[in-house]
Amino acid sequence: MTAQPDPRRWIALYVLCVGMLMIVLDATVVNVALPSIQNDLGFSQSGLAWVVNAYLIAFGGLLLLAGRIGDLVGRKAMFMAGLGVFTVASVLCGVANSQGLLIAARFVQGLGGAMTSAVILGMIVTMFPEPREQAKAIGVFSFVASGGGSVGLLAGGVLTQSINWHWIFFINIPIGIVTAVLASRLLERDKGIGIREGADLPGALLITSCLMLTVYTIVKPAAEDGWGSGRTLGLGAAAVALLLAFLAREATARNPLVPLRIFRSRNVSGANAVQALSVAGMFGTFFLGALYFQRVLGYDALQTGLAFLPTTLVMGTCSLRLSERLIMRFGARTALLPGLGLIALSLLLFARAPVDGTYLVDVFPLMVLLGAGAGTAFPALMTLSMSGATPRDAGLASGLVNTTVQVGGAVGLAVLATLSATRSATLSGRGASVASSLTGGYHLAFLIGAALVGTAIVVAVTVLRPAPAPTADEAPAAAEGVYSEVA
Repeated sequence: MTAQPDPRRWIALYVLCVGMLMIVLDATVVNVALPSIQNDLGFSQSGLAWVVNAYLIAFGGLLLLAGRIGDLVGRKAMFMAGLGVFTVASVLCGVANSQGLLIAARFVQGLGGAMTSAVILGMIVTMFPEPREQAKAIGVFSFVASGGGSVGLLAGGVLTQSINWHWIFFINIPIGIVTAVLASRLLERDKGIGIREGADLPGALLITSCLMLTVYTIVKPAAEDGWGSGRTLGLGAAAVALLLAFLAREATARNPLVPLRIFRSRNVSGANAVQALSVAGMFGTFFLGALYFQRVLGYDALQTGLAFLPTTLVMGTCSLRLSERLIMRFGARTALLPGLGLIALSLLLFARAPVDGTYLVDVFPLMVLLGAGAGTAFPALMTLSMSGATPRDAGLASGLVNTTVQVGGAVGLAVLATLSATRSATLSGRGASVASSLTGGYHLAFLIGAALVGTAIVVAVTVLRPAPAPTADEAPAAAEGVYSEVA
């Protein structure tokens, strides 16, 4: 990538955005296909969460490491390698005929997704150093990232219903190949700072192992033996030990994956805590909401994808058009609180959805509220998380926010899915119908999700400090300073 203006830069931008779209799409495309996957491969409801979690854990656990390695070996090299890993993993997902193979392939997909997405923003700001063009380029990227969820839900519904669930993964193959061919021609190779700088592989291994063991403990022994069983407590203690070992490693490593000084900032620590709680609370909506639509209301895969469309459209619209104006006028902390309130309200309304619910009355309003809340809250969270970071920690702070989304979503989904399955089994044992038992389990999960978001609001009020709203002149420069550190 050169500093000279080149009209091919915009084509290269679209190629990078297609690569990002494929990654974002795959985080949601499986949601509407989950019942079909469950029937075909015999997953339990709590075990089904691993189809999503395997992807999210690998993505979130390895995102920081992938970005660091991109610094060392070059961003284009990391992007191309990530596309290759992701595409091969998609083939394995598509041909999977067992639970183990599908989960393993989803984990590898998450690895490829981390390798690909960790370097994209750094490449974009290198190609577009002029502030105005850079702001426009980042706007295009943001639109793709926010709109990818709706594309994934719709694509998942269309492919699952018209062909079968295997094709939600096969569709990645031609996209990945075309993207790789164009990227190899349009992106100029950049030189990394050198592998001798180190990438903290022990730290990455410790934190990834900790996350995977935590989720496994929740969806397996906790669901089967109970939260107080010896196996659950033992594995939980092992996960805590891994976390402590990671913190000790980061405190003593010459080039730590996550320098602990970053957490001295109240806004960085608080914003990540708020994001973890809020994502954990709302992520189960997509997973359990898809099951509610199909198992209780009788929707097919396409109808389920369309049911979620208002959330993603409103979320994208608010993120691109409304959130910036609110943050610049009122400040990020002030804009954050009503957004979290709308998310909590939508989850409370979902906890009242009846067995014989209708879409326009019982579902559509809360989907709009959820999209408006998320589209307002998360951009404000990003601003707050960056406001307390020093310039040398800007990239790390941004990476932490992305990691928090993945980790919070994975752990939250595991907890909500497990508690929902346990509640449904209890109701069924008392003689309730299948639909009533399932709905009761979903209601409990949504109530817990609302409580998590409520806790996030408390943390936001007590921990976060108001960050000054950026001026119009400062915004592009701030974006350049932040995103140039990514990857």
